[in-house]
Amino acid sequence: MHVSIGRADFDDPRLAAFLQAHLDDLAPTAPPESRHALHLDGLRGPDVRLWVASIDGEIAGTGALAALEPGHEELKSMRTDPARRGQGIATRLLDHLLRDARARHVHRISLETGSMEFFAPARALYAKAGFVPCPPFGSYTDDPNSVFMTMTSPFR
Repeated sequence: MHVSIGRADFDDPRLAAFLQAHLDDLAPTAPPESRHALHLDGLRGPDVRLWVASIDGEIAGTGALAALEPGHEELKSMRTDPARRGQGIATRLLDHLLRDARARHVHRISLETGSMEFFAPARALYAKAGFVPCPPFGSYTDDPNSVFMTMTSPFR
């Protein structure tokens, strides 16, 4: 299986559908005030870099980095197509994002994910990559529905 990773084409209607499916998956996991996934317009922001992992031309995953402050970025919109979970796509995408951050001299990457069982595979992926628990960062506040993690360079 060959996974290609490239910057997002925001004109691709499949991307909008893939990202909406991500939001739909998250909707039942927490109250609205505890859901922090970016909508398509938020991912278009000038301080956000969104990548798409593709297999045979089909979207298999997404991941983004959003600037918080100089040298500190947030991991956003990590999603693997449910039919492709367990195939290493998220690991490849995360590795790609970490290499990109390192090349741009980012020294810290943080993330917020859910505390519910639904998010256990994501938390395991992040811990395996070297992310460790941290307090809320940026504009986040303590929330029992959230887990905060961070990693400082050197990245992989």
